Amino acid sequence: MTEHDDAPTEGAASASADDTTAAPKGADYVSDRDFADFPIREETLRGILEMGFSTATPVQAQSIDPAIAGKDMIVRAKTGTGKTAAFMVPIIERTPDGTRKPFALVLEPTRELAQQTAEQAEAIAKYRDVGVVTLVGGLAMGPQEQALAAGAEILVGTPGRVLDHIRRGNLDASAITMVCLDEADEMLSMGFYEDVTSIIDATNAERQVLLFSATISDDTQRIVQRYLHDPLDVRLSTDADGVELIEHVLYDSSAEMHRVRALLYVIDIEDPTSAIIFCNTREDTATVATFLDRQGLDAQLISGELSQARRTQVMDKVKAGEVRFLVATDVAARGIDISDLSHVINYHLPQDPAVYLHRTGRTGRIGKKGTAISIVGGTDLSTRKILETRHKIPFVQRELPSAEDAVRMRVERQARQIKKAMGSLVFESYLPTVRALMERPDGTMLLAAALRAFFTWDRERRAAASGLSTVEAVIEARNAKLERRESRDDDRGGRRKGRRGERNERGDRGDRGDRSDRSDRPERSERRDKRERKPEAADLDALLDVDDAAPPAAETDGKRKRKRSRRKKGGSDSAPEATAAKPELDALLELDDAPPAAADTAPPADAPKPKAKSKAKPKAKKPDTSDLDDLLELD
Repeated sequence: MTEHDDAPTEGAASASADDTTAAPKGADYVSDRDFADFPIREETLRGILEMGFSTATPVQAQSIDPAIAGKDMIVRAKTGTGKTAAFMVPIIERTPDGTRKPFALVLEPTRELAQQTAEQAEAIAKYRDVGVVTLVGGLAMGPQEQALAAGAEILVGTPGRVLDHIRRGNLDASAITMVCLDEADEMLSMGFYEDVTSIIDATNAERQVLLFSATISDDTQRIVQRYLHDPLDVRLSTDADGVELIEHVLYDSSAEMHRVRALLYVIDIEDPTSAIIFCNTREDTATVATFLDRQGLDAQLISGELSQARRTQVMDKVKAGEVRFLVATDVAARGIDISDLSHVINYHLPQDPAVYLHRTGRTGRIGKKGTAISIVGGTDLSTRKILETRHKIPFVQRELPSAEDAVRMRVERQARQIKKAMGSLVFESYLPTVRALMERPDGTMLLAAALRAFFTWDRERRAAASGLSTVEAVIEARNAKLERRESRDDDRGGRRKGRRGERNERGDRGDRGDRSDRSDRPERSERRDKRERKPEAADLDALLDVDDAAPPAAETDGKRKRKRSRRKKGGSDSAPEATAAKPELDALLELDDAPPAAADTAPPADAPKPKAKSKAKPKAKKPDTSDLDDLLELD
């Protein structure tokens, strides 16, 4: 794991590097220039060499000289080819020592990417009297204000937080004479155009602008025309040009099998050593990470719902190679790279085909082979067609396993988990009990219950050992959100009732006072409760619901109408819906010996209707761990 691009690609490894590490190969990773050949100070060179790099990559070889000379630049290069050092080396080289005034600013689209870039800047500037400050959201303003007051020459941050400091008067940007927009296309696509332009406008009019972008979108082109003067355009091979060392694999999803289960089967078949699982929505990341965690797989997620401290913990684990599966959206995973990443898995194909190329460019790097796997169906088909026709991606079609093979793979995986845990267990004394249980009529059920208890214990043991469970952290965050909303609703309700009581006592409404206080009317109270708590219900559904895609084939329009009718008759919006939804989730997420048929994904026609709840105001149900066990446990 590296601070921005993969460490071996920030420059070619020096001769003193570990011989077991394969040196970068190919025109994208090796040039004929050593860092000692650049016009940089001895202290800057010393910091680079201590990082293990002696030979520059092509993007560094073509960018460092003109950037040091003060030239505006547009640079496009493939992920993992050393772009961070390509702009950070000239920034550090041009920055004067010891002024403690802002000289250079690097804008990044995400907090993690900003922190990684700042870490690399500190490593390169280790022997220079140059201060680096990181300005990102999710962290307290106080320490950042203190760091700015103490003074620093290089600032690295996200647009929103940097602009906050400028508007609060914490940062005087007028002295900044170097501005670098890293991952400009992604940053602008996230809606930061106005923030970025406001920040650049606040800097020195004679500034130098470096723009690193995988693609040049309309917004990026507007930035170029507005702020770059006679820029040098450096274009090497990019992610959009395709990667010849990547095998592109497709698995077709179907209405009979929920996609998250298909993902589990794909993982069982492919057995990746490490992978990023890309999801299109934050809700999908929660569903996928929760499901894989319940299967005993080493999975963590990156989500905006996590605190910055939790996200930093995840990144530290990823960098240390302690996370096998990282589940994230494109935005959250921007700039995150895992050393020797064997697989990229697309839970859904992205709507923009170019995003697929950026995703898959994270594997098959520095001359190594990689595999990009996509689960395809429904709305994914248009993206697939464009990738095949316009981008000439040679997809390999593979089939999901049969029901028998799926059961066999599941048993093998669970057997490996049990064997792995055997080293810490004393179990020999239970062998006579097991033999006796196998002879009992109810022995199979008892052993199944014991297995479930074991996997629950093993999951909790692993979470305690790692000290991190992002799945549980997301649940905690959503519980806290529900509690805050409930508290606000109670406060509002109390104030409204108090005001109505005051009006009635004053006789403002005369004889109509009793009729005007309608808080005791259950129907109105329930409608208000349903309307006010809708966002939280959606949040809970996002964590536990099965998919954003169309419902399974067996759920016809008529059945959906009957469900809606039953919910209306039930009166309460939370409990009856949960009762009706639970069989569907059980059917979709429960691992049987065979994949469920389409008809199994909806409640039976003769299933009893949910009983109408009383007219009392219901309490919002919290997504605690027991709920997840019931909904997502597979055995």
